Amino acid sequence: MTRLLLYGHPDSGHACKVALALALAGLPHETRWIDIWAPPQTRPADFLATSPFAEVPALIIDGSPYVQSGAILLEIAARFSCLGGETAAGLRRGRELLMWEANRIGMCLPQLKEARRVGGEGFPQGALEWLRMRYGVDCARFAALLGDGPFFHGAAPGIGDCAIWGYAQWLGEAGVTATPAMAAWLERMRGLPAMKSPEAFFPRA
Repeated sequence: MTRLLLYGHPDSGHACKVALALALAGLPHETRWIDIWAPPQTRPADFLATSPFAEVPALIIDGSPYVQSGAILLEIAARFSCLGGETAAGLRRGRELLMWEANRIGMCLPQLKEARRVGGEGFPQGALEWLRMRYGVDCARFAALLGDGPFFHGAAPGIGDCAIWGYAQWLGEAGVTATPAMAAWLERMRGLPAMKSPEAFFPRA
Protein backbone atom coordinates (compact mmCIF):
# COMPACT_ATOMS: atom_id res chain seq x y z
CA MET A 1 0.00 0.00 0.00
CA THR A 2 1.31 3.44 -0.93
CA ARG A 3 2.33 5.54 2.09
CA LEU A 4 1.56 9.23 1.83
CA LEU A 5 2.76 11.92 4.23
CA LEU A 6 1.79 15.55 3.71
CA TYR A 7 3.53 18.47 5.40
CA GLY A 8 1.47 21.64 5.57
CA HIS A 9 -0.17 24.43 7.54
CA PRO A 10 -3.75 25.76 7.51
CA ASP A 11 -2.59 29.25 6.48
CA SER A 12 -1.02 27.89 3.29
CA GLY A 13 -3.43 27.84 0.37
CA HIS A 14 -0.90 25.79 -1.55
CA ALA A 15 -0.93 23.11 1.13
CA CYS A 16 -4.74 23.23 1.22
CA LYS A 17 -4.80 22.45 -2.52
CA VAL A 18 -2.95 19.19 -1.97
CA ALA A 19 -4.88 18.24 1.17
CA LEU A 20 -8.16 18.71 -0.70
CA ALA A 21 -6.94 16.64 -3.65
CA LEU A 22 -5.96 13.75 -1.38
CA ALA A 23 -9.33 13.95 0.37
CA LEU A 24 -11.32 14.08 -2.87
CA ALA A 25 -9.35 11.14 -4.24
CA GLY A 26 -9.97 9.15 -1.07
CA LEU A 27 -6.25 8.54 -0.60
CA PRO A 28 -5.34 7.69 3.02
CA HIS A 29 -2.48 9.82 4.24
CA GLU A 30 -0.77 11.27 7.30
CA THR A 31 -0.33 14.99 7.84
CA ARG A 32 2.36 16.89 9.72
CA TRP A 33 1.74 20.45 10.89
CA ILE A 34 4.63 22.78 10.05
CA ASP A 35 4.88 26.22 11.62
CA ILE A 36 5.29 28.39 8.53
CA TRP A 37 5.52 31.54 10.66
CA ALA A 38 8.63 30.28 12.49
CA PRO A 39 12.13 30.85 11.07
CA PRO A 40 12.82 28.16 8.44
CA GLN A 41 15.88 26.84 10.25
CA THR A 42 13.74 25.99 13.31
CA ARG A 43 11.42 23.65 11.40
CA PRO A 44 11.73 19.88 11.94
CA ALA A 45 14.80 18.24 10.44
CA ASP A 46 12.80 15.55 8.64
CA PHE A 47 10.79 18.26 6.89
CA LEU A 48 13.88 20.32 6.00
CA ALA A 49 15.42 17.23 4.45
CA THR A 50 12.49 16.91 2.03
CA SER A 51 11.77 20.55 1.11
CA PRO A 52 14.72 22.43 -0.46
CA PHE A 53 13.24 25.86 0.34
CA ALA A 54 11.67 24.82 3.68
CA GLU A 55 8.25 25.48 2.16
CA VAL A 56 4.93 23.67 2.37
CA PRO A 57 3.42 21.65 0.90
CA ALA A 58 5.74 18.70 0.67
CA LEU A 59 4.27 15.28 -0.08
CA ILE A 60 6.22 12.12 0.63
CA ILE A 61 5.14 9.17 -1.53
CA ASP A 62 6.71 5.90 -0.39
CA GLY A 63 9.75 7.78 0.89
CA SER A 64 10.21 10.03 -2.18
CA PRO A 65 9.58 13.78 -1.68
CA TYR A 66 7.49 15.92 -4.03
CA VAL A 67 7.32 19.71 -3.73
CA GLN A 68 5.49 22.63 -5.40
CA SER A 69 1.72 22.32 -5.18
CA GLY A 70 1.06 22.25 -8.93
CA ALA A 71 3.62 19.53 -9.52
CA ILE A 72 2.23 17.54 -6.60
CA LEU A 73 -1.34 17.80 -7.94
CA LEU A 74 -0.21 16.55 -11.34
CA GLU A 75 1.66 13.66 -9.70
CA ILE A 76 -1.45 12.67 -7.74
CA ALA A 77 -3.70 12.81 -10.81
CA ALA A 78 -1.34 10.84 -13.04
CA ARG A 79 -0.09 8.30 -10.51
CA PHE A 80 -3.49 7.44 -9.04
CA SER A 81 -5.62 8.05 -12.17
CA CYS A 82 -7.94 10.46 -10.37
CA LEU A 83 -9.19 14.04 -10.42
CA GLY A 84 -8.81 14.36 -14.18
CA GLY A 85 -5.90 11.97 -14.47
CA GLU A 86 -8.15 9.17 -15.67
CA THR A 87 -7.78 10.33 -19.29
CA ALA A 88 -5.26 12.22 -21.41
CA ALA A 89 -7.84 14.93 -22.05
CA GLY A 90 -8.56 15.30 -18.34
CA LEU A 91 -4.88 15.57 -17.52
CA ARG A 92 -4.40 18.18 -20.24
CA ARG A 93 -7.30 20.16 -18.81
CA GLY A 94 -5.71 19.94 -15.39
CA ARG A 95 -2.36 21.22 -16.66
CA GLU A 96 -4.03 24.18 -18.37
CA LEU A 97 -6.00 25.12 -15.25
CA LEU A 98 -2.94 24.80 -13.01
CA MET A 99 -0.89 27.08 -15.25
CA TRP A 100 -3.69 29.65 -15.33
CA GLU A 101 -4.15 29.53 -11.58
CA ALA A 102 -0.44 29.91 -10.86
CA ASN A 103 -0.01 32.87 -13.19
CA ARG A 104 -3.28 34.68 -12.53
CA ILE A 105 -5.71 34.24 -9.63
CA GLY A 106 -3.20 32.23 -7.61
CA MET A 107 -0.76 35.12 -7.83
CA CYS A 108 -2.96 38.08 -6.92
CA LEU A 109 -5.12 36.57 -4.14
CA PRO A 110 -2.28 35.44 -1.83
CA GLN A 111 -0.65 38.85 -2.13
CA LEU A 112 -3.91 40.69 -1.40
CA LYS A 113 -4.54 38.43 1.58
CA GLU A 114 -1.02 39.01 2.92
CA ALA A 115 -1.31 42.77 2.38
CA ARG A 116 -4.35 42.90 4.64
CA ARG A 117 -2.60 40.77 7.26
CA VAL A 118 0.34 43.20 7.47
CA GLY A 119 -1.66 46.38 6.86
CA GLY A 120 0.01 46.99 3.51
CA GLU A 121 3.49 47.19 5.05
CA GLY A 122 6.20 46.32 2.54
CA PHE A 123 3.97 46.71 -0.51
CA PRO A 124 5.11 49.52 -2.84
CA GLN A 125 2.77 52.31 -3.87
CA GLY A 126 0.35 51.18 -6.55
CA ALA A 127 0.97 47.47 -6.00
CA LEU A 128 -2.37 46.75 -4.38
CA GLU A 129 -4.30 48.65 -7.05
CA TRP A 130 -2.48 46.62 -9.71
CA LEU A 131 -3.30 43.35 -7.93
CA ARG A 132 -6.98 44.31 -7.65
CA MET A 133 -7.01 45.18 -11.35
CA ARG A 134 -5.60 41.75 -12.16
CA TYR A 135 -8.24 40.14 -9.99
CA GLY A 136 -10.93 41.97 -11.98
CA VAL A 137 -9.59 40.46 -15.20
CA ASP A 138 -9.32 37.05 -13.53
CA CYS A 139 -12.99 37.16 -12.55
CA ALA A 140 -14.07 37.32 -16.20
CA ARG A 141 -11.69 34.53 -17.16
CA PHE A 142 -12.84 32.46 -14.21
CA ALA A 143 -16.37 32.45 -15.62
CA ALA A 144 -15.13 31.64 -19.12
CA LEU A 145 -13.03 28.72 -17.88
CA LEU A 146 -15.81 27.36 -15.69
CA GLY A 147 -18.38 27.52 -18.47
CA ASP A 148 -21.75 25.86 -17.82
CA GLY A 149 -20.41 22.94 -15.78
CA PRO A 150 -20.57 22.75 -12.00
CA PHE A 151 -16.80 22.31 -11.76
CA PHE A 152 -13.77 23.22 -13.84
CA HIS A 153 -13.35 19.58 -14.83
CA GLY A 154 -17.05 19.17 -15.64
CA ALA A 155 -19.43 17.07 -13.60
CA ALA A 156 -16.90 16.35 -10.85
CA PRO A 157 -14.03 18.39 -9.41
CA GLY A 158 -10.45 17.73 -10.48
CA ILE A 159 -6.98 19.01 -9.75
CA GLY A 160 -7.85 22.32 -11.41
CA ASP A 161 -10.65 22.87 -8.91
CA CYS A 162 -8.29 22.01 -6.06
CA ALA A 163 -5.70 24.51 -7.30
CA ILE A 164 -8.19 27.34 -7.75
CA TRP A 165 -9.81 26.60 -4.38
CA GLY A 166 -6.48 27.07 -2.59
CA TYR A 167 -6.81 30.83 -2.27
CA ALA A 168 -10.29 31.47 -3.70
CA GLN A 169 -11.60 30.12 -0.37
CA TRP A 170 -10.27 33.33 1.23
CA LEU A 171 -11.76 36.05 -0.98
CA GLY A 172 -13.01 37.92 2.09
CA GLU A 173 -9.59 37.81 3.73
CA ALA A 174 -8.14 39.18 0.49
CA GLY A 175 -10.63 42.07 0.53
CA VAL A 176 -12.31 41.22 -2.76
CA THR A 177 -15.81 40.11 -3.71
CA ALA A 178 -16.89 36.94 -5.48
CA THR A 179 -18.71 37.22 -8.78
CA PRO A 180 -21.96 35.23 -9.12
CA ALA A 181 -20.10 32.47 -10.98
CA MET A 182 -17.44 32.32 -8.27
CA ALA A 183 -19.98 32.37 -5.45
CA ALA A 184 -21.93 29.47 -6.96
CA TRP A 185 -18.76 27.43 -7.53
CA LEU A 186 -17.50 28.15 -4.02
CA GLU A 187 -20.81 26.96 -2.59
CA ARG A 188 -20.57 23.72 -4.56
CA MET A 189 -17.00 23.20 -3.41
CA ARG A 190 -17.96 23.78 0.24
CA GLY A 191 -20.71 21.20 -0.16
CA LEU A 192 -18.36 18.40 -1.22
CA PRO A 193 -18.37 15.55 1.33
CA ALA A 194 -14.56 15.52 1.41
CA MET A 195 -14.26 19.26 2.05
CA LYS A 196 -12.80 20.39 5.37
CA SER A 197 -11.66 23.63 6.90
CA PRO A 198 -7.93 24.40 6.62
CA GLU A 199 -7.59 23.75 10.35
CA ALA A 200 -9.24 20.34 9.95
CA PHE A 201 -6.95 19.47 7.06
CA PHE A 202 -3.91 20.38 9.16
CA PRO A 203 -4.64 19.89 12.85
CA ARG A 204 -1.85 20.89 15.18
CA ALA A 205 -0.60 17.86 17.06
